[in-house]
Amino acid sequence: MPTAMKPKATSLPFSRTRIAAAKAAAPPAAPDAAPIDWSRGIVTPGGGVAATVSALRRRTRGPSKRPAKEQVAIRLDPEVLEAFRADGPGWQTRMNAALKDWLAAQAAKRKTERESARKRTPKSAETVAHRPVNKAAG
Repeated sequence: MPTAMKPKATSLPFSRTRIAAAKAAAPPAAPDAAPIDWSRGIVTPGGGVAATVSALRRRTRGPSKRPAKEQVAIRLDPEVLEAFRADGPGWQTRMNAALKDWLAAQAAKRKTERESARKRTPKSAETVAHRPVNKAAG
């Protein structure tokens, strides 16, 4: 089974002038520290080590996939937010679940209302008028 290849450098190694500039800008090394070998340095996107590590960790969905959720801006009453935030991290997920439960309850309520409305609705006069009449009975 093949293993993953080591990622390639984002650009060529530093030039001598860049190495000299980096050495000049670097804080003085501790007296007992080993000397730094800048000859194999590699240029990476700006932002330092933290930005490079986060860029390597960042994973995005493919271009053909829709995002799982949609970001929106919504205004809520402070007591609503306080109640959800009081339980700690994950309050947005809990709020989403509460809204889904509400939607399901509303759908069930509408279905029940439609069914009971059908049962209560008397047959229209038009429907009664089109019934076949049994002539032998009269």
